[in-house]
Amino acid sequence: MAQISKDTIIGDILTIAPETAPLFLEIGMHCLGCAMSSGETVEEACAVHGVDTDAFLAKLNAFVKD
Repeated sequence: MAQISKDTIIGDILTIAPETAPLFLEIGMHCLGCAMSSGETVEEACAVHGVDTDAFLAKLNAFVKD
């Protein structure tokens, strides 16, 4: 998978790398299947959930590289 950026749509990440779902759940993003989250960018979701975007991106990208 290509590098995930702040502009990557969550639905796209979950389609390509469904194994990342637990990372989203860990930070309170529990509505992964709802229409809103599937069209949100990582940056938008982090802002709504009070999560540092850069730190979360680092975690996501490290996870998908393994």
